[in-house]
Amino acid sequence: MSYRAGFVAIIGRPNAGKSTLLNAVLEFKLAIATHKAQTTRHQILGILSEEQGQAIFLDTPGVIDPKYKLQEIMMQTVTRSTRDADAIVHLVDGSRNPEEDMVWEYLRSAKKPALLVLNKMDISDETQLENAEKICIEQYPYNSVCRISAGKNLELDALKKQIFELLPESPPLYPDDQLSEHPVRFFVSELIREQIFLLYDQEIPYSCTVTISDFKEDATIDHIHAEIVVNRDSQKGIIIGKGGSMLKKLGTRARKEIEELTGRKANLQLFVKVREKWREKDSYVRGYGY
Repeated sequence: MSYRAGFVAIIGRPNAGKSTLLNAVLEFKLAIATHKAQTTRHQILGILSEEQGQAIFLDTPGVIDPKYKLQEIMMQTVTRSTRDADAIVHLVDGSRNPEEDMVWEYLRSAKKPALLVLNKMDISDETQLENAEKICIEQYPYNSVCRISAGKNLELDALKKQIFELLPESPPLYPDDQLSEHPVRFFVSELIREQIFLLYDQEIPYSCTVTISDFKEDATIDHIHAEIVVNRDSQKGIIIGKGGSMLKKLGTRARKEIEELTGRKANLQLFVKVREKWREKDSYVRGYGY
């Protein structure tokens, strides 16, 4: 097969495993992933360069019916990703009955080659997988179907082969040693936000965003100032915790992840700010990079 290159949008419902799949295919933790729905807010670009071609993956937020401005902009990201892609991977949790009506709307609108990928084959029985496949192919004419487990790294080579078959013949679009086009400070903010999802319950993770106000590199250490923005004043106290205990724990865990990403020491300082109803205000949402 001749060399192929192009953009591949990964779409699906929340918790289908989209970010886990991106990380597994790239063999690198590029996208944050937790057990909670709607962890991904941005389009995360990850570049896979192999002998057969180059696939530029666009990891997208889980498809939902938006309730406020932030979620509206997240769904605009899905629209933009499917529109710009050369091919689409529709990732479905194979262990559950598909509830993909909104996802199929994006596929029909995009009119792009699409691959149905049934994830979590390791915890699904044959009847579940067959049922999920039957329901999906009755709703959309996929080019092909693949079964995988992103979490267990099962059948990923077969998946990559099918993806490359959907891409156009093209020279590489990025240098073969480039993994993404996002700056380091973006991934730093995402790693902090990931730890917020893992440490805090209920609405807190969904009410926060993280911005990097200062990032300075010395010879052996990175000095990072990060602001955690919350939706209302009561959430600020929850983030900080009694005597600052929760904020300290958050900083310790986030710093460890950041140092693993960069391979350098990090001096991380966290600050908490209140911006009332920021998720509902277009100026705030866009100002925070969404």
